[in-house]
This record gives sequence, C-alpha cells and structure tokens, in this order.
Amino acid sequence: MSINKSYFSKNNTITSNSFVNTGRNPVTELFFGRVSTSQYPNGYSRFIFDLDMDLLMFKVYDGTITTGCTDNITHTLNMTNTSTFDLDLLNTRTSQLRLRSTSFDLILFRIPNTNIQSYLPQVWDEGVGYDFADLKYTISESDKNYSVRPSNWFETTTIGVWTEPGIYNNKNNGVFNYNDLTIVDTQHFEFGNENVNFDMTNEINSILDGSLTNVSGWGIAYKPQVENLTGLTDTYEVQFFTRHTQTFYEPYLETTYDDLIQDDRNNFSMNKVNKLYLYLFDEGRPVNLDTPPTVDIMNYDDEPIAGLTGLTSCQRTKGVYEVTIPPFAGYSTVCSFSDKWYNMKLNNTPIPEVTNEFVLYPFSSSVQIGTNSVEPELYGFDFYGLKQDEKILSTDVRRVGVIIKQAYTTNKLLPNVDASYRVYVKEGQTEVQVQDWTKLNRTPNDYYFVFDTRDKIPNEYFVDIKVESSGEINTYKRQIKFQVVNVK
Repeated sequence: MSINKSYFSKNNTITSNSFVNTGRNPVTELFFGRVSTSQYPNGYSRFIFDLDMDLLMFKVYDGTITTGCTDNITHTLNMTNTSTFDLDLLNTRTSQLRLRSTSFDLILFRIPNTNIQSYLPQVWDEGVGYDFADLKYTISESDKNYSVRPSNWFETTTIGVWTEPGIYNNKNNGVFNYNDLTIVDTQHFEFGNENVNFDMTNEINSILDGSLTNVSGWGIAYKPQVENLTGLTDTYEVQFFTRHTQTFYEPYLETTYDDLIQDDRNNFSMNKVNKLYLYLFDEGRPVNLDTPPTVDIMNYDDEPIAGLTGLTSCQRTKGVYEVTIPPFAGYSTVCSFSDKWYNMKLNNTPIPEVTNEFVLYPFSSSVQIGTNSVEPELYGFDFYGLKQDEKILSTDVRRVGVIIKQAYTTNKLLPNVDASYRVYVKEGQTEVQVQDWTKLNRTPNDYYFVFDTRDKIPNEYFVDIKVESSGEINTYKRQIKFQVVNVK
C-alpha cells in the first residue's frame, strides 16, 4: 500500500453573524457558547477549506494509482489537534480563556452550489485576516492582522455573497438549510484532544471518476444541536492546525492505494496461488498499454495448460501488469513453464506477444514442515537510488532499491524476505509518522519502494526496515536518513 497527500489550497474560519476574516491564521478555532451581545444569545464558528488534488488526479490519469487490480482506494482527511501533544491541557482553558470542548460531534459537509436552480459552485476567497478581534492600541494605529475582507460569514468575495449566511441555516428556516446539506462524515470527540480523521472515500472517488463535479470545497462544524445551545456562561473551543501552520502538522487528505508488487517468478511453488508480472518501459520510463494483456501458461513442451489459458491480467501500477495463477498440482518438480502475454496494444499499435519463463518448485521450498524449528535470521541492508544524508528536491520521485543480505556478511543476499519499511520525521524525541509500515515491492531482481517528494513537506526524513522471520519481528531503526528541500 502506498499513500498520496493532497494539501489544502485555501482555508478560512467564519464566525456567526460577523464579517471578520481569519483565513491566514495558523490555527482554526472552532467554538460555541456564550457571546457578549443580546441580539445573538449564542455564537459559533465554522471552518471551510478546499483541496489541491492536481497531483492525485495526475497519478490517476497516468496509471500510478489504478483500480485495475483492486478497488481498495481510501481517502482520509487529517487535521492535527493543537492539544493532542499534552494531556495536561485537558479540562483547561485556551489562551483566549475559552474552555476546551469535550464530548461533541463534528460534521464534515460539502459546500453546496449556489441557488438551487443553476447549481453553480459558490466560489470563495481565503482572505488576508489573522485575528478574530481588532487589537490596535491607539486611534492612529492599524492592526494588519485584523480584516473584514471576504470570505466571511456573509461574503464569498468582494462582489459575492453566500446563498445562505454561514453557508447553511442550522435551524432549517433559511434559504439553504442544514437538512439540505451533503454530510460527508461525522466524527465523535470524547476528550476533545483527538485529531480529525474524516472518511472522504466516496466523496473523492466520485470526483476522480467524474460523477461529482463543481465542488468548491468542504466545511467542518459542530452539529446544529451544539451550535444552537443557549444560556451557556462559557465559550467552548477546539483547535486544529491549518495550512498556514509553521509546524510539520499541515492538514492533508491522505489517499491510500494498493500498488504492492509481489512477483513469484523466482519462487513459483506447487499447491499455492502465485502471481506473475509484466513490466513495460519506454527508454527507461514506465508506460501503460491501451488495455491489460491476456495470459496463457504453457508447459515444458510449449503446450497450453488446460484451465490456464486466456487468463485476464490487471494493471497494478504504471507500466506493471499482474496475473494471478491458480495453484499447480500433479506436476513433477523442479520443471520449467512459460507465460505468454498477448493481445497488447500501445497507443493503438499492436505489440508482439511476449513469452517469459519460470520454474515450478515443490511446496516445501516455500513452506517448511518437519521436526526442527527455524532459527530467525539477522539482516543487513544496502540502498541504492537514495544516498545517506542526501538532499532531495521536492520535485523528485525516487525508486529506492533495498538489498537484503545476511547480517555481518558482504555478499550473501537473501531472496523472498518478508520485509516492510516506514518513513517518519522527528519532532524532538517524537517520531511523526509519514508512511506507516508498508511491504517492500518484490520483483525477480530486487526489492524496492518509491518515495515521491512532490507531496512531502520539506524536512529531514528517516526510514526504518522491519523483517518478520520465524515468528520474530525485528525493526532496524534509521537505516537511511535524507532531507527534502524546496526548489528555488
């Protein structure tokens, strides 16, 4: 499984019945409760944002992300709570003297299109504000951090307004009501220090396949039952980092997709399901066929095997096609077979069939059965495609090869190892996860993973390797360290 991160293109926090703009604040303050005016007995705020999905759409377009072999693509919105790092902050007040919220639900909603008849998107601007209050101390002094320029509760742009102030009416008596909203997901916060983890899978997949169009962003708010509470003597608040944070905790949409390659060509075993792959390159660059090839499995006399002809392959990732072979049974081992790939076109030009070979090994070559236990191995690693302490531009895509060998040796390479990697950055003594444990891709000639810097925040990154052997799991810390730097 691999991930892609899509960051916010704009965001803003709008406050009920106020023209104030806080679009450039590094923190969004979602509050509800007491306000100081008698006209409005309660107040609340809502957070709105839009996503830059250009890189995600490009990866789908070029086949890096594909549903050919699996439809297991998920999208999760992640925002870091500012109080998640310190449990001592629970049941305290913020710097604005607001109580920290507990036991509440937040909704993720789609910003509706303007007027019901035209279904046009409500285009809005982020704004240049920072503070909720004008903090100038003399009459002649100006507070550049305070702004009432759009967007805000009433306005989308200088010449545009929301169809309904605040985007929707939480009492269901306005032009556009809460009951008319598309609620993408709801999340419960028990303690109030939890991070945002909204499931946007159906929403984003609908955008990617073209069935959902004209989306101008999304919003996060308390449920109407919370916003409409009156008679409170305090204001309650939860805070999350926005796209303007100066920390590593910039909010993002995490797309998880299955591009794992586990090629069995070098260890094709009897009585088990095996997978074979076809790799296509044009002058070293992976390329996609017009449609996935068809596959026939041939015996050692080059004759098609009954039940193993006309197999349908699928596209695993860009330039890589996978076919799943049902278990072989009743054959003598060790013996040779071949796999023929055909019905191939590239840019509508037919490509000759391709025939590869593989060797069928006994079941015991992959599964050990006997009276003796197997001692766990110790491993050593070498890398290529990425140097130790290298500075990588934030436009690079690196294919990082991993050479797995027996520890304390220089040349005893080990095939068919169950190995995974993870990527993280360090904040003091804390390891902040960037990529969770993910299996290394296995091809007939190497192990590797792909590191795409285009969706990574400039920082220093670390890679751990984990290997499972004989029931033992060993983690090899900080096998490689590198930096992602901005392009100037």
